[in-house]
Formats: sequence, C-alpha cells, structure tokens
Amino acid sequence: MPSTKAYKGWGMEGAVARWYSGLTKKSMEDFTALARTTAEGLAPRSSVLEVAPGPGYFAIELAKIGDYRITGLDISETFVEIARANAAEAHVRVDFRKGNAAEMPFPDDTFDFLLCRAAFKNFSEPGRALNEMYRVLKRGGRALIIDLRRDASNESITKAVDEMHVGAVNGFVTKMTFRHMLLKRAYTRDEFEEMIAETKFAGVEIRDSLIGFEIALTKGL
Repeated sequence: MPSTKAYKGWGMEGAVARWYSGLTKKSMEDFTALARTTAEGLAPRSSVLEVAPGPGYFAIELAKIGDYRITGLDISETFVEIARANAAEAHVRVDFRKGNAAEMPFPDDTFDFLLCRAAFKNFSEPGRALNEMYRVLKRGGRALIIDLRRDASNESITKAVDEMHVGAVNGFVTKMTFRHMLLKRAYTRDEFEEMIAETKFAGVEIRDSLIGFEIALTKGL
C-alpha cells in the first residue's frame, strides 16, 4: 500500500503554496509555450492529465488552446483551491482534484497524454507513480516528465533562475532552495532509467536541458 505521506519534505500548503503560485506565475510565458507545443501533438477532444499541476497554469493555458478534456491531480488542498480559482478566472474548464500520484483515482486506460512537471522528485513513491502513469494512459498514450537532475551545476542553476526574472529576493531564495533541498531529491539519468525499466512503458526518450531532463514515455499499443 502507498505510504501515508505522498511527498518528500514539508509539502506545499497554505502560505508556502501561495508564495510558490506567485513566483511561478512570473514564468507564464514558459507555461504558454509548453501548452502550445503539447497541443501540436494532441487530437481534438484528447484526454489530458497533469500530475501535480500546482496552481494549474499549464493545464489552464492548454484549455485556452483547444477542446480537450483536462484533469489536474495534486496532493495539496491549497493548490487545488488556487487552481480552481485560476481556471474560473480564465473562464476555462479543468477538473482539478486532490489525489496521490501513487494511487490515482482514475480507471485504467483513461488519458491520451500525461504531464508531470517539476514535481516527480518530490514523490515519496516514484516507482508506484510511474506505474500509475502507465495504468491510466490509454494504449499508445504518451507521458512527459520534466524535472531537475541531480548533477545540475551551481552555474547552470544560477543561469536558470536568473532567466526566470523573479526579482532579487525571490531569486536568492529560489537558488538556495534548488541547491540545498531540491537537488538532494532529484535523480540522475541512470536512476531514472532504472526506475523506468521496472515499468511496462514501450518507448523511452530522455533529453537533457539546462538543469534537468525531459523524459518522454509511450504506452505500447
């Protein structure tokens, strides 16, 4: 059975979740660009799941682009509340709900596409989460995991955070968080490959970015 605590560290509730929501909103161009790229590979009426959507920015931007059935699943009650409010403000329909990535409340073969961005390293049961991603995807469905890699250098972290343009104070806090907390939770390429090898995913592609990985997974037909 999954552990009672679904995440590593303190979790994202209350004031911490609201601070994070405000910080990441400054990178809205990145969410919009990712939504546009994602939409290029989706058929109309595709079912999309974002695992750990936080404030919901990606899912909301995707909902603005096309007629998709979009769901967001997050362990944080505060994030679910914020995401629902953001969707209402944007006048789009996204089903944000509370749930554990290691025990998803969805039937088998539900989604055409799944995204997990900047959250996988925080899961306390990453292997179970991967198997759940496989289970809820339809045959031929695709998953994309975007996350930090443990061997990211201090220089690359500094560059990445500076490009966020979040201000001096938030920039300093974000750099310290990356270096002293998030890097310790992140995985290497070898560790990701070992975890994925324990699943039934048929297609795997791992691409390096400045400070992380983009891991594309495909469920066989």
